[in-house]
Order: sequence, then C-alpha cells, then structure tokens
Amino acid sequence: MTETHTLTVNGEVHEVACPGDTPLLWVLRDRLGLTGTRYGCGAGSCGACTVWVDDTPVHACDTPVWSAAGTDVATVEGLTEAGPHPVQQALIDHQAGQCGYCLSGIVMRGAALVDSARSARRPLTAEDVKAGLDGHLCRCGAHTRIIAAIVEASTGMSDEA
Repeated sequence: MTETHTLTVNGEVHEVACPGDTPLLWVLRDRLGLTGTRYGCGAGSCGACTVWVDDTPVHACDTPVWSAAGTDVATVEGLTEAGPHPVQQALIDHQAGQCGYCLSGIVMRGAALVDSARSARRPLTAEDVKAGLDGHLCRCGAHTRIIAAIVEASTGMSDEA
C-alpha cells in the first residue's frame, strides 16, 4: 500500500509516496536522485549503503522508509556543507580508494567514528577503525590505506573541539 512519508535528507524535506516497507536505499537513489549511496548486497552485510539516521550509521538497504520518516537522514552527498569532511580528504590524500564502490559507506561510517572521537577528544587507533569498519567489505585490498586515512583524520581533528 502506497503511503506518503516525510523525510529530511541532507537538510531538505521531501514528501515521498511509496509503500512503507520500501528500503530507504531505493528512495534515496530512485526517488531523490542521491546515487552516492551504493547498493551492494541488499542484505545489510557489506556496508556499501551506509547512511546516517539521526547521526547513527545504518544500512539503507534494510532500513524501511517508514522508520526514517521524521528523522534526519544524511548521505555522502550531504556529509558537510563546507567542503570535504576530513575523512573524505584523508582518503583522497592517501589515495585509499580504488574502484570506489564501497567508499561512500566507508566514508559515512568513518566520519561517524571520527566525529565520535572528536567528541571524546581522543584520536582513533588503527584497532578502533578496524573494529568500526568490521561490517564493511572492500574487495580492492585498500584496507591499509583506508585505515591509515581515517586514523589521520581523527588525529587532525582531535584538537579542534
């Protein structure tokens, strides 16, 4: 049954008509044109579709749109208003992406890790990042550079809070 859902995505309010069990991923990509969020496995196992719902990373492929109504959703396109997030810049600086398919999800999870470390006023360790990215699959073999980039982003931000 089609229903109207009010979503705030990247600070903009959208009215979307679709069944309530439609995955948030398809609403973001197909209805709102935000294709930075990737479809990977469709089962919440690979992390490619990670977005923030009220600042909490979630898999958009297995999040029904009804559960995102009335929340603030952030995608990789809306991560910051003032240029690249420090995680995005560090990934670029470290040339940490190869195919890039997993990176939007890794950026969103990594940014959440870095922002949390910033609030705690302590940089992340490689072990913190490995644990935080445990549910993200990357087949390119860029893990070492991805981890180093996120650690660097947290170190650079630790004194700013």
